[in-house]
Amino acid sequence: MWRSSSRSVTSAQQPLPCKGPCATLFCVPIEGLATQLRRGVIEYCVLAMLKDRPHYGGELVQVLRGSDGLLVSEGTIYPLLSRMRADGLVETEWRETSGGSPRRYYRLSRAGQRAVSDFRSEWRRFRATVDGILGDGAVR
Repeated sequence: MWRSSSRSVTSAQQPLPCKGPCATLFCVPIEGLATQLRRGVIEYCVLAMLKDRPHYGGELVQVLRGSDGLLVSEGTIYPLLSRMRADGLVETEWRETSGGSPRRYYRLSRAGQRAVSDFRSEWRRFRATVDGILGDGAVR
């Protein structure tokens, strides 16, 4: 038997109506939507950026800042890179620079390459489904 959530509903969260027994779904407030979407894809965007050549963190930050809505703060990228390194998705090496301290460069590992490939396939399928629903409301 389905049960509704027992949490209280704020004015920004209106339950979606349903017929018959169902779970109550809460809409994500539109101002939080970009954050939720970004959280779901940022890791794979960073991995994809490393597809062709290694980059250091500052380069990744610059590119993401120039991409509308993908990076809110620099503090997001370094913990993410650290986690991806621990998960074996990226490998690192230190390189000397001409005018300053060494930089850590990140490159895709084999596991990272597989993750990008798998995400790309899933993203295309997912996007096509959502686009179809948003376009005419039909589930295909």
